[in-house]
Amino acid sequence: MTNKLLAGVASAAILTFSTAAFAADLPAYEPAPAAVAPLASFTWTGAYLGAHAGYAWGDTNIGRVKPKGALVGAFAGYNYQLDGSPVVIGIDTDFNYADIDDSAGGVKVRDKWNGATRARVGYAFDRFLAYGAGGIAYADRKVRVGGVGTDTKWDAGWTVGGGAEYAATDNVFVRAEYRYTDYGHRNFEGVSHVSDTEHRVMAGVGYKFGW
Repeated sequence: MTNKLLAGVASAAILTFSTAAFAADLPAYEPAPAAVAPLASFTWTGAYLGAHAGYAWGDTNIGRVKPKGALVGAFAGYNYQLDGSPVVIGIDTDFNYADIDDSAGGVKVRDKWNGATRARVGYAFDRFLAYGAGGIAYADRKVRVGGVGTDTKWDAGWTVGGGAEYAATDNVFVRAEYRYTDYGHRNFEGVSHVSDTEHRVMAGVGYKFGW
């Protein structure tokens, strides 16, 4: 009986030692890494406000009068980037102080204030946005005729153009654009049926609200 008891104890000891040795050879358990949620990509959706400056040059049907000059102003608008799409739609408006004028043959044409309200559609390459825009343009046009007098009128016309924007941060972006504007025809004191067209290049910086 004693021999059987001793043999059982020895067998149990050997089994315990073998199990412990096998377990020691197994690699240590490491928990699976926690899942990390992907970072949200940049979106152009949101309201914005900014300032810009540029240069304009144009033409009239009054002899050699071709107004040109600088302008500076502010712009504001709202973009909406379609869900899961690079397409961006929006509306943009601006208002500017201008020093655009020219004179010839005793007639001077000047544009002191102007602005536009335009619809925009663009295509986003992440933080880079290329867009086209078109809408209504308006300007405070002044025509002075030597020996007759000065007449000032607010004119409205149409404008079309395009540009590009780059988001330097989630909120700050820079912009460059070109636009063509046709203010139509208007009668002024001393000269009738005056037409005025304009080319313009602008550069600006804006702040986009929200994220």
